[in-house]
Amino acid sequence: MKIQRFFPLVFAAAVAVGVASLAVNGTGAEKDAQKIRVLIIDGENNHNWKDTTPFLKEQLEATGRFEVSVATTPPRGAGAEDWAGFKPDFDSVDVVLSNYNGPMWEPAGTREAFEAFLEGGGALVNVHAANNAARGWVGFEEATGLLWRGSKDGARVYLDEVGKLMRLEPGDGPGAGHGPQHEYVIKVRQTEHPIMQGMPNEWLHTRDELYHGQRGPAPESMEILATAFSAPDKKGTGVHEPMVWWIPVGEGKVVTNVLGHVGKSDTKEMVAMRCVGFLTLVARSCEWAVMDEVTIPVPDNFPTRDAVSVVE
Repeated sequence: MKIQRFFPLVFAAAVAVGVASLAVNGTGAEKDAQKIRVLIIDGENNHNWKDTTPFLKEQLEATGRFEVSVATTPPRGAGAEDWAGFKPDFDSVDVVLSNYNGPMWEPAGTREAFEAFLEGGGALVNVHAANNAARGWVGFEEATGLLWRGSKDGARVYLDEVGKLMRLEPGDGPGAGHGPQHEYVIKVRQTEHPIMQGMPNEWLHTRDELYHGQRGPAPESMEILATAFSAPDKKGTGVHEPMVWWIPVGEGKVVTNVLGHVGKSDTKEMVAMRCVGFLTLVARSCEWAVMDEVTIPVPDNFPTRDAVSVVE
């Protein structure tokens, strides 16, 4: 396939005009001057968080719309004393971008503080394996809706060949999985949603895992924004699987985007996260989840139906 190229500084220039007039918190002139405060949480993951977190931070900051900080959890196998120091200040941020895939956070007070953050109007954006995380944390699982879980661990939802929403109860159908990495077409299902508005109805995503059979509470309030066809010849399910969705939680919002696989051994290519479509989704999701509107434009060299587009 033809590969288009995309340079972050060009994208930053494209949005710079609109930043000064946008508000996050506060009032008056103070409000206009503020950027959206993003906290990336990483640390435990079966993916290459040590390289992808700095990359995501750089890409978000290049838009001119965000101020990004990072909180890193203790490593796998850490004890209670190590976890006792993991206390992100959720009151000082607007949106959490999760690049974390590990056990539920400890102590319980940290989980409770995060749930209160969402209920009070905070936002969460899950990236790829972040929806694999925190088995047994009911608040997180309800907020995320669909997770990497077994077939008995919740409902499954997908769209049939005519776009009708289908629901399978626990134990019916497959659990979470994916076939070999490949390029695949993303189909926008809510073209008027602010995150998706202005994107092509269909666009080609770079080589990536295509998650299928995700399971969870899948509440009725969940809105599927984009899907991808899980092709049987790629060891898929033969149906349109959710790729991007969102769920309201109290006064807050949670957006989950299962694109963006970067394995632990991938330190150079990171092609799934370098997709212009993926990066645009992440940036616009972070803005919308906080502001309830999107000013970050769809880049001119966004992927088309027949050509992928990646950051150098």
